[in-house]
Amino acid sequence: MRVSPRALARAQGAFNILGGLWPLASLGSFESIFGPRKVDDWLQYTVGGLLVVVGVAQVRTGRSPESERQGRVLGVGTAATLLTVDLVYVTRGRISNRYLLDALAETGWLLAWTCQRRAKR
Repeated sequence: MRVSPRALARAQGAFNILGGLWPLASLGSFESIFGPRKVDDWLQYTVGGLLVVVGVAQVRTGRSPESERQGRVLGVGTAATLLTVDLVYVTRGRISNRYLLDALAETGWLLAWTCQRRAKR
């Protein structure tokens, strides 16, 4: 099954919007899943806001090759960044092991982009 870059960018964009809105809308429920209350709430709000912005840009991916490239760059870049942060800071003990759930999701997005790119060839 071939998925267009536009469809993949939009799906990941929706995922990023929801993930970004969660700590903005309910920091308590977010922390109940991903770890105890932290002293750096501002950082969770900042990352959440940035994920919403990236997600909106991805959802707006158009049909033109340039727009699809932009959706891919945002998708791969965001997933790779979040995956790296998850793995580095879980192994250092700075964030909960539960962030490995996000690492799994980000790995899935990277695999989806890789498969989409290969199917295009």
